[in-house]
Amino acid sequence: MSTLALSGGGNLLTGFTKLCKGLAVVLVGGHIVVQLFPPAVTYLALIPARTIPFAWNLLTAGYVEQTIYGVVVSVFALLFIGKLLEPIWGPKEFVKFIFIVNLLTYICVFITAIALYFATRVEAYLYMPISGFHGVLSGFLVGIKQIVPDQELSLFGIAKVKAKWLPSIMILLSVTASFFLAESAAYLPMLMFGTYMSWIYLRYMQRRPETNFSGDPSDEFAFATFFPEFLKPVINPISSIFHRMFCGRSEANEANGYVLGGTPLPGSDTFEASRRRERGARALEERLAAAKGDDGSHVDASEEV
Repeated sequence: MSTLALSGGGNLLTGFTKLCKGLAVVLVGGHIVVQLFPPAVTYLALIPARTIPFAWNLLTAGYVEQTIYGVVVSVFALLFIGKLLEPIWGPKEFVKFIFIVNLLTYICVFITAIALYFATRVEAYLYMPISGFHGVLSGFLVGIKQIVPDQELSLFGIAKVKAKWLPSIMILLSVTASFFLAESAAYLPMLMFGTYMSWIYLRYMQRRPETNFSGDPSDEFAFATFFPEFLKPVINPISSIFHRMFCGRSEANEANGYVLGGTPLPGSDTFEASRRRERGARALEERLAAAKGDDGSHVDASEEV
């Protein structure tokens, strides 16, 4: 298996999709608007106390970066991760993923802010403008985990990790940073909800054309796979509670929900899961080969995510 290197390379500056470029323009444009017209934050960002009647904030907040650092990171990640995910999912599914994950993330952030206010009576939870693309970016990492979970990544030459651990590492680093940097705590809810909502969507809702069924019921993509092995006995009962809350099924129904007449439905067995991952790996290799042909230089199966 090839190694995805998070390091520089001339071939990495090409191959961005038109859709990702368009979304990047939206992010940059949103940042420019709130910088030139600060009152626009009131109408575009999520301010829980004003979400009613400004309900459109649940949609617009995800595409407005209030800081230059936020817009740089979001645009960079969108372009580089998008050129991996969009060709595999297709433009329509890629946009659908972004729209749904963004909306669900900010609905959860809104509910959390209201709950924190009633629990603490701190008005800052109601009036702090919240916005950013971070929930979708964390969802992209879940998408990579699903497509190429065993792909090795070299994180800036410091360490090598498998793609399946990217969401978990990101959450761990974010939680740790929130104890030392007050500013980073504001991003934590979006990152956590973005991770979980994207998993919910990919696990149960994403339409799979190759099988005509929705979701990814494979064991390799279970919620417990986000945690170390020794925590799985604790996580499995907890995940079953959330499973019933969000999906309306018990664990027993999940075990039998992909069976028809005693025969597993397509996409529910290990063989189908392996085929899906092989398709993802092939698509990745094809992109690497195309990048090699574009710049005419030698590429050793390394690409930046």
